[in-house]
Amino acid sequence: MTDVLLASLLPIGNPAGARNNSGCNNPDMIMATIEDFDRLDIRVGTVVDVQPFPEARKPAYKLWIDFGGDLGIKRSSAQVTVHYKMDQLLGRQVMAVVNFPPRQIGPFISEVLTLGVPDDEGAVVLLRPDLKVADGGRMF
Repeated sequence: MTDVLLASLLPIGNPAGARNNSGCNNPDMIMATIEDFDRLDIRVGTVVDVQPFPEARKPAYKLWIDFGGDLGIKRSSAQVTVHYKMDQLLGRQVMAVVNFPPRQIGPFISEVLTLGVPDDEGAVVLLRPDLKVADGGRMF
């Protein structure tokens, strides 16, 4: 599994049996509460280093992302090689979940989960703010 989050893969705790019956096309979707959302710490950071990750099972890069302040620089593995060259990622702001436990991806420890959504073929498109904002800003 990639370290880039696809919203449908995010497990969220719910009251037993809570289902989305609000007209959504997916009747099996489990509804999240505002408390579930509040537990996620999603921050903006700037990619300050990118390295190839040839040991990854699927093509990926190693990212070092600066979240500023107390968070500082964190590492992430991201399967974003279809749409992004390494030099295109340097200086780019991205969104990431910063309060998941670190995860071993081959020989690399991924400390944050960089967020993206799939294009029509399933390749990852990164999430980022429309405008430049301060690193470390929390999504709300």
